[in-house]
Amino acid sequence: MRTRGAIIRQAPGKFEVVDLDADDPQQGELRVKMVATGLCHSDDHLATGDMPVATYPFAGGHEGGGIVESVGPNTPGFAPGDKVVFSFLPACGRCRWCATGHQNLCDLGASLLVGSRWHDPTSFRMHLDDGTPVGQMCGISTFCEYTTVAVDSTVKVPDDTPLDKACLLGCSVGTGWGSAVNTGEVRPGDTVIIQGVGGIGINAVQGAAHAGATNVIAVDPVPFKREVAESMGATHSVDNMAEAAEIARSFTNGQGADVAIVTVGVMKGEIVAEAFSSIRKLGTVVVTGLGDLTEVGVPIPLAELTLMEKKLKGSLFGSSNPTADIPRLLELYRAGHLKLDELVTATYGLDEINRGYEDMHSGKNIRGVIIY
Repeated sequence: MRTRGAIIRQAPGKFEVVDLDADDPQQGELRVKMVATGLCHSDDHLATGDMPVATYPFAGGHEGGGIVESVGPNTPGFAPGDKVVFSFLPACGRCRWCATGHQNLCDLGASLLVGSRWHDPTSFRMHLDDGTPVGQMCGISTFCEYTTVAVDSTVKVPDDTPLDKACLLGCSVGTGWGSAVNTGEVRPGDTVIIQGVGGIGINAVQGAAHAGATNVIAVDPVPFKREVAESMGATHSVDNMAEAAEIARSFTNGQGADVAIVTVGVMKGEIVAEAFSSIRKLGTVVVTGLGDLTEVGVPIPLAELTLMEKKLKGSLFGSSNPTADIPRLLELYRAGHLKLDELVTATYGLDEINRGYEDMHSGKNIRGVIIY
């Protein structure tokens, strides 16, 4: 099927909207007509070269929802017309990690930046006019009007689901919310710092509030984002970590925050170190943001790590199980407990994708969304 999609031909580079062919689905696959996709910072990392990929050209996008157009042979559980939300992390259901309740670490995730099918690095489902293979971000490429995907990446949702909002469940909401609730294990009465309250961090604010934190301190240099954070459950908002740490100590007899969650747009070791210095004994730092994947080193005092038993944890998709947690978060939204509508600051057409990322960099958006 002919479609249009946003690709990068090299990195550093910019997204370019081109004509593509989306192949017919094979067994275990679906072809989906996209309805909406979020403009996540991770795709910008592709364009800057912070996240190198194995295949160019490469079609971006990994946070989206759409309607099933066709179903591959011998693929039960889906039918044309079904509404689906993608999980940017596939879940096979059979590997050690899926079997032990860690779907976010499924072995299929090793191929996320290859762009081919999981089990065959030479097999692609998108091509240019001349037959050149096009890699798919996370195997789904939601920056395309139609995309061919594996059912491992697909969660069916009710027919009345508003996909222009629910698309965010495929990455930013689960990643931020889960960073607080699952990875950070925030408990009632805790004092929590969230460093960076963009598309991911704003949902860490929601998650910390849902988990019962008494004090939720949002940190961001952009006044607009601090204002939104307060409407999402933050009790305090400041523009720097030094002030956030002092506020946390004022509530904890000088000890520091119980949990600090780092969700900045471009991760650096010294940013993690700031969070590490802000937590109490037995406190937890959750590192969720990404930056240059080759960067090494976090300048933390090793004595504090040992003698104070501080914990430093990574968080991928909020340590979630997407086939269970995407429907759970959708139910929280439908019940009025989780805010999704308020996350969407601006909407764009596919041809406006680069303007959407310019708005993200300038601090105008919590989340920009492409509507097809």
